[in-house]
Amino acid sequence: MGKLMELANVEDLSEASKSISTLPVMMAGDIEANCVRIAGSHTRNLLRVKRGIDMVKVLFEQIIVTGGNSLKDPASKAYAQVFAPYHGWMIRKAVAAGMYALPTKVQLLKKLNEDETSASIQMKSYVASVAPVISYIDQLFISRELGIDW
Repeated sequence: MGKLMELANVEDLSEASKSISTLPVMMAGDIEANCVRIAGSHTRNLLRVKRGIDMVKVLFEQIIVTGGNSLKDPASKAYAQVFAPYHGWMIRKAVAAGMYALPTKVQLLKKLNEDETSASIQMKSYVASVAPVISYIDQLFISRELGIDW
């Protein structure tokens, strides 16, 4: 379900980009319409997409520093850092239970047709590429006194 919601958020932002020139202009429209925190607003969708990007970034960082074959610990740490603060007890428990169903790193790399070296290069590239994007979006929210913790 989360994946479908994330896709809908991305599609909303993609559609909005056809008529809205920049993220600051998009956010200004939502602020003016007093709908920033309303489900389905472009600004709320932007925050959720940013969190998804951040989740993958932290996951990759954890995989890189942790080593080993298990994805459970890196995924658990990434979830705890990025999403858990915004989820209720039931969702956090369901996610924790789902962590046991994750493939091993070897299984995942095989499915992706990657080896350890190529995957590491791709993960490091992603982390480096998205860090300034995440920072920029955070600053958009902070500079408009919208916060990033809702």
